[in-house]
Amino acid sequence: MNYRMKEIPKEERPRERLIKEGVDKLSNEELISIILKTGTKDKNVKNISIEILQMAQNITDLKNITVPALKTIKGVGEVKAIELIATIELGKRIFLAKAGKDNIKMCNPKEIWNMTRYLFYGKKQEYFYCLYLNNKQELIERKLLFMGTINRSIVHPREVFKEAYLVSASNIICMHNHPSGDVTPSKEDLYFTKNLAEIGKMQGIPIIDHIIVSDDSYYSFYENKDIFIC
Repeated sequence: MNYRMKEIPKEERPRERLIKEGVDKLSNEELISIILKTGTKDKNVKNISIEILQMAQNITDLKNITVPALKTIKGVGEVKAIELIATIELGKRIFLAKAGKDNIKMCNPKEIWNMTRYLFYGKKQEYFYCLYLNNKQELIERKLLFMGTINRSIVHPREVFKEAYLVSASNIICMHNHPSGDVTPSKEDLYFTKNLAEIGKMQGIPIIDHIIVSDDSYYSFYENKDIFIC
């Protein structure tokens, strides 16, 4: 039924229900309706929201939805698609990011993964980050250095250490994701990490870990004794 939102009794509209009953009482369809705001003259916002949920099949699959895919739904233009994806990304970061204070210590690979996993969650290509630390292993800066293809990221050591000098870092932790979900380091990962660690020793800015991550697991070179602090 393609009724207009103004035809719904005011107390039953999603925005009014959110205020009166709380956001946790709203359905997924109602939450999306609030984000989209309006429908078209031929299709109300409720029906558009239902189509989006049907496209995703499962609510968790919304994390991977794209602007072009959303725009195939009549009534969803580029602006609405961007707003919805931005909202999903913000929710994902809030859910996955571990609350912390200033001067977070980066000492435990599992905790580091938990604190930063939102950066990689649902990504379909490799992202390479460096965490730059002071001499107390407190985080100074986090930097995305490269994005690669689904199975390869090209990283030059020069960029890794250039950033370290800019922020006066004492230690570096490297992180990248394997979109396949298999966090086992490749031969390329092993070679690159060994080379980077040797350069770090020469530069006096050691690479103290390289963590490979997926949505559900991680691999720490340090924990597996594939890298050693000098």
